Parts: sequence; structure tokens; C-alpha cells
Amino acid sequence: MPSDAPRHILPDANSTGLQWRPATSHDLGNWAELIARTAAVEHPVWYEKRGDLVHVLESTKNDPRANTLLGFDSDGVARAYGRISKNPEGDKALAMGCVDPQWQRRGIGSAVLAWQEAQTRFRFRDDAAAGRITAPPRLRVRTEEQHGHQAQLLTSKGYGIVRWFNEMHRPLSVPAPDTGLQPGLELRTFDPSLHEPVRLAHNDAFRDHWGSEPRDEESWRFTIEEPTARPDWSAVVVEAATGEVAGYQLASFDPDAAADRGFKEGYTELLGVRREFRGRGIAQALLADAMRRFSAGGMDVASLDVDSANPTGALALYLRMGYEAVNRSMTWEKTLEP
Repeated sequence: MPSDAPRHILPDANSTGLQWRPATSHDLGNWAELIARTAAVEHPVWYEKRGDLVHVLESTKNDPRANTLLGFDSDGVARAYGRISKNPEGDKALAMGCVDPQWQRRGIGSAVLAWQEAQTRFRFRDDAAAGRITAPPRLRVRTEEQHGHQAQLLTSKGYGIVRWFNEMHRPLSVPAPDTGLQPGLELRTFDPSLHEPVRLAHNDAFRDHWGSEPRDEESWRFTIEEPTARPDWSAVVVEAATGEVAGYQLASFDPDAAADRGFKEGYTELLGVRREFRGRGIAQALLADAMRRFSAGGMDVASLDVDSANPTGALALYLRMGYEAVNRSMTWEKTLEP
């Protein structure tokens, strides 16, 4: 292995029956097929597509040589996947992954999780040595309430639930509420000239949100270039006199999810209002505008995901706007031994 290659403690091939290595661009099709094959059985609300995996391999903060893992059977078919991501100054790492349904209950999920924990320790040790952080290593995993097998694994490995989230739907057969903006505020469709101002506004709006960390140019580019992103259904409220961004709503549409779930949903990926502009009806206006855009685009429902303990009162706002909770997910966390 080259001297500059990242450290890797790979799962054992003999006990798992799989050959392990980091993901490369040559694996994109195989990798995406594994995730889609797993999703076809487990029916998650969302799963990574090929375009998302391209972004994973392009990351400069999370070198894919150290932060991705694929397990292949004897025919070269990808059967398991794991990765972690971490901001250099962040106080936690995030884990994602899956195991082919035909290969589950063989200890492979445990092996992937053990690898994720080991790589998290490496990342924290390196960031601490560089003087970027002093926090102990922590790993977080997001799962859906319907996936009991994942909850069973995480519980057995010492993880605990630290936050609940609600997926909420609002039928578009009911007209959007008649909301408007106060004088001096303007609504614009999201376009490239607003990409950087909205990034800065997002970092400001979310600095009091649990688990949120500032998004740099790279992570923001991945956000707005996400394969399902719909900038034409996204909007920004600006203060006319200054041009400052007051709030924004970024939307997406996933045709694969529509085919799987049997309905089409316009999804609000991000909704934020900067502190000094809160209490002026901006969030309501953005949501109502999104509903009208979704409806014109042929969607059946407007949907979003909300932290059940959001400090801005977002859950109450969504309920007033006609959204109802339909699914729950949770974030698990474990503080790792150094």
C-alpha cells in the first residue's frame, strides 16, 4: 500500500465470506445496484442513487479511500456497503450503509459497523492531532422506525436513540393557504446567483438547530446538485432594500420513490429563516409557494422531515399548515473508546 494511503482495518474475509476494499469510480454501477436491491426489499423513504455516490467519491473532506467500504462475493457482486463522513472541525461522524437482503443475518452488518467505528476513531485522532477538535469520538446513525433489524443491531452494540424525526405529508388536493409576504420582502425562484447567499443564510439559520454543522462550498455544491434537486420548485425570500436572503425553501422530487410508494411527492429538503427575519410569516409563505409549485408539477403531496424537538417551533407550524406525521425515524449515537 502506498505510504500516503489512508489507514484501513478491513473486515475479515473468512468470517464474512466477502472480499473488502474501498469504493472506486469503477464500482459505481455495482454499488448503486446493491443499494437499490436492498431498498426494493426494505422500502426506505429515501436511498442513495448513483449521482449521490459520485459525490461521495468526489469528496475532499472525506477521502473515499478511507471512508468507504464495499464487500464483494466470489462473483464480484457488491453485497455490503458502509461509509462515514465527518467535518474536520465536527464533533461527530455520520455512518451510512446497507447489506444485501440475501446476505443479512451472517454478521456482516456487525462487521461493517465495527469498521465504521474504527475509521471514526482514526478521523477523530487525526483531527485532534491537528488541533481541530478535543471532543471524544462519536458516531451517529440514522434509521427508520420500520427497520427493526437495524435497531436490534445498534442496540446490541451500545447505541442509544438521541433524537426522533417525523416525516410529514400534506395532501395537495387541498388548496394551498392564502399567505403573502410583508412589504419589503420579495420571493424569487432559486437560481445560480442565489447559491452562495443561500448557503450563508442556511448556516446562519441552522446554527441553533440540533446536530447541524456549517456547510462549506463542497458540501453545499453536493446539496444543490443532488440528483433529485428541483431548483424550479425552490424559492428564496429576499429583503428588497438590501438583497439579503431572509429565508429559503429547497425542494426535490424522487421518481424512484414515487414508483415504489405509489404517489408523487414534492419534498422540502431544507427550509430556513434567518433569526432577524423570524416571526414575519416567511416560512408560511415559502411552504404555501412550494405547495403551489408541487401541485402545478403534478405532485400528490407536499412532504418534509422535521426534528421532533426543533427549537424554532417548526412542528407546530407544519401542523397548522395541514401537514400530518406519517413516519418516524431516529438518530442513534455512541461515544467510542479512543
